[in-house]
Amino acid sequence: MRGIPYVVCILFICYPILSSAQAIDNTLSFKNINTDSYFRINYENDFFSATDIYYTQGIHMELVSPALKKFILSKLLIHPAYGDIKYGIGAEHDAYTPTTIRSDDIQYGDRPFTACLFLKTFLIGIDEQNKQRFSTSLNTGLIGAGAGGKEMQTTIHGWLNGVHPHGWQYQLNNDVILNYQVDYEKQILSYGKVFSLDANAMGRIGTLSDKTALGMTIMSGYFDSPFSNTSADKHNFRIYAYEHPEIYLVGYDATLQGGVFNRTSPYVIDAGNISRIVLQNRFGFVVQYRKLYIEYFQSFLSREFNTGNYHVWGGIQVAFGI
Repeated sequence: MRGIPYVVCILFICYPILSSAQAIDNTLSFKNINTDSYFRINYENDFFSATDIYYTQGIHMELVSPALKKFILSKLLIHPAYGDIKYGIGAEHDAYTPTTIRSDDIQYGDRPFTACLFLKTFLIGIDEQNKQRFSTSLNTGLIGAGAGGKEMQTTIHGWLNGVHPHGWQYQLNNDVILNYQVDYEKQILSYGKVFSLDANAMGRIGTLSDKTALGMTIMSGYFDSPFSNTSADKHNFRIYAYEHPEIYLVGYDATLQGGVFNRTSPYVIDAGNISRIVLQNRFGFVVQYRKLYIEYFQSFLSREFNTGNYHVWGGIQVAFGI
């Protein structure tokens, strides 16, 4: 484990310059990696669905290691009385745009420009005997111009010789991100290492996002049980597909409504225009070989505000054990 401090340093060095993402959550069962120590990179972009609107791109980098149990923010997490607990930290940057980046006017009734940059501290508890998982996470960071959304999109479009983005002068003003999330999953049905069905519930509260959710996960293929922290046999190859539908009940979304403390943003979505019930579905394929994990996925999200539309994006994820 000598390499762990160096990976931690890389995470914190990269933290201020990461690209953007849609609240990437790697604690659920379909993201399971059966080891206590790994490094993972997640990249999402609506380029995979041939669009450039709403949630437009994302990068999340995370490190999981037993050494992070001693990290000061890990002590603020709820610790379940489970036999296996993984500790992790991640850096994430989320950016959002309206349906066009060619206008220099405020696009009323559309999504506001915004970006989020935060550190995620989390743990994952696994109760193998009762086939259940419990995870908690704490997000601390910044929403607004200081998160660098304008600079990120301008730079990338310059590399790709794309459209120069207009309208970022109306992005949300700076405010603090302090959010806490709890997830619970329970296996409902399984058949060996080829099929699994589980249900999940989520609660999130804080300055960035207040919402609850209910969902389910279906996994089919050949995989290690996500409700166990060890591999049951010596085979090195895993391959499976998953489906994860979820329904959200939304209380507050700062990426649409602006920060909780700073109410001076030039344009926000009014509370009456927020969709209180939102549906999301994620479908993906995973291949694992020894310590290497590779995934491709597509996500669908129903309209988040009444004058908006649904959105589709895709992504890739790579992880390796350390």
